[in-house]
Amino acid sequence: MTVFAAGAVCWRVVDGKIKVLVIHRAAHRDISLPKGKVDPGETLPQTAVREVVEETGLAVTLGVPLGVTNYTMPNGREKVVHYWAAEATDEAIAASTFLPGDEVAALEWLPLKKAAAALTYERDGQIVERFRMLVDEGVTRTFAIIALRHAKAIPPYQFHGPDAERTLTERGRTEAKAIVPGLRAFGVEKIVTSTAVRCRQTVEPLSKALKLPVKQTALISQDAYESAESDIRQVVAKRLRKQTTVVLCSHGPVLPEIVREVARVTGTAPAVTVSRAGDLPVAGFSVLHLSVDRPGAGIIAIETHTPHS
Repeated sequence: MTVFAAGAVCWRVVDGKIKVLVIHRAAHRDISLPKGKVDPGETLPQTAVREVVEETGLAVTLGVPLGVTNYTMPNGREKVVHYWAAEATDEAIAASTFLPGDEVAALEWLPLKKAAAALTYERDGQIVERFRMLVDEGVTRTFAIIALRHAKAIPPYQFHGPDAERTLTERGRTEAKAIVPGLRAFGVEKIVTSTAVRCRQTVEPLSKALKLPVKQTALISQDAYESAESDIRQVVAKRLRKQTTVVLCSHGPVLPEIVREVARVTGTAPAVTVSRAGDLPVAGFSVLHLSVDRPGAGIIAIETHTPHS
């Protein structure tokens, strides 16, 4: 049975140079990246953030995905580890609660080359190398536009009233709660939703968890889209200007257009292929990672998550 785990390359800028965090594990007598096994019911992004806090005391949010390592453990089981880049802000470092213990004896911030050389396992070094490629391209600092499809709603044929007033089912309400930890892992700073009731209900648990207000707009609603009155371009352009991580909660037919518009404005090619990231199941979301410093660099990475992934 495969064991799934998640972790991060935590990074910061010290005297104009990027350094990454390695941990000295006492029990294993090795130097590695912070990571750990997925707990029951967790999503991979949620695990990555939790494990970084537990092993380093640093509260981080996730940036660009850096790929996966897989290897066979001594007990013969396969282990698959997903990694993300994660900036350690000055505030996070000041608030760190790290104390040396039986599991992690010490933390060490190292320049990229020294970190890659210090790591005990070549597979960890390969993850750091992927992060170095982002550094070389000048796209280390990122924000995200998260395209979210509303959770499971009452089907149109079972609902008597305007389509925009359809509500979530019991399953949909459960999904809306289940996706909160995964969304939180990416440091959501703004919530924008279609005016449809099913979209508003989907982001309610997230809004409560983050204590963020919800901005409603008909410009990304299904009714406006079907009547050719939507203005996806306006909504996307504003979010790109703001450069803050935002959730855009919308509908099945609208989301591919939202993703395609992000690709078009940022010069990401081919936009048609990218738009597949908008083809989401209910309560699924795609995270489009974008550069803060190089707006013309296009979409740096795309990852898609569902309530059960």
